[in-house]
Amino acid sequence: MSNIPVAILCGGKGTRLKEETEFRPKPMVTVGNRPMIWHIMKIYSHYGFNNFILCLGYKGEMIREYFLNYDILYSNVLLELGSKNITKLDNGHTEEDWKVWLIDTGQETMTGGRLKRLAPYLDSMGADLLLGTYGDGVCDVNINNLLEYHKSHGKLATITTVRPPSRFGELVIEDNLVTYFQEKPQTSAGWINGGYFVLSRKVLDLIDGDSTVFEAQPLKTLAALGELAVYKHDGFWQCMDTYRELQFLSDLYNAGQAKWKVW
Repeated sequence: MSNIPVAILCGGKGTRLKEETEFRPKPMVTVGNRPMIWHIMKIYSHYGFNNFILCLGYKGEMIREYFLNYDILYSNVLLELGSKNITKLDNGHTEEDWKVWLIDTGQETMTGGRLKRLAPYLDSMGADLLLGTYGDGVCDVNINNLLEYHKSHGKLATITTVRPPSRFGELVIEDNLVTYFQEKPQTSAGWINGGYFVLSRKVLDLIDGDSTVFEAQPLKTLAALGELAVYKHDGFWQCMDTYRELQFLSDLYNAGQAKWKVW
């Protein structure tokens, strides 16, 4: 098990998924029977990374309550109503060794600012590297291979790039007849930032403050310095920006076809 911390950006308002995020933060929207953030953490945990720093913001108290009550939610317990003593009766889940840092990074802070606010916590644990991602996307990238790649090139940052699935089905038409159809294929055009990044602690020094968007100036600066490497991932990747995408992920999970479920 590695002690390298995993930062998950959990503070945004998720306005494009307002059907759900009006009531809860996007990472707490459920896919199948568990919140999205749990799915993301399980991916990292599968590869031995169990030291999580959650960058809280919008409705962050709901994430706090979820993890503070985790043992009660997923274990058999004895509750003594008078004294309020709680005794676990079994190991009801496999997340016993998770460390979860619940850090308030501000209501209006941008993504770069949220990472910048983690600096004192990284320093306190002597962390030279930081794994990280967003609280709304899952994939089947091999985290160990990603980390080894990052260490091999010696650059300050590595971002996983993906080719996102098309939002529409793909048709091949000949003589006005459909000869081929594929539902939501992976697009062959262009690579995008898929999250699942690895950063040197030094990258946080390139972030000015709360108003800094990580995907803007910091990444542009790293690219200009020749310090931004990409790890191309051809496998499964899916974000949860819209209700349609939430339903798509839930349908995959409920059908036993969740390709990100590597655990």
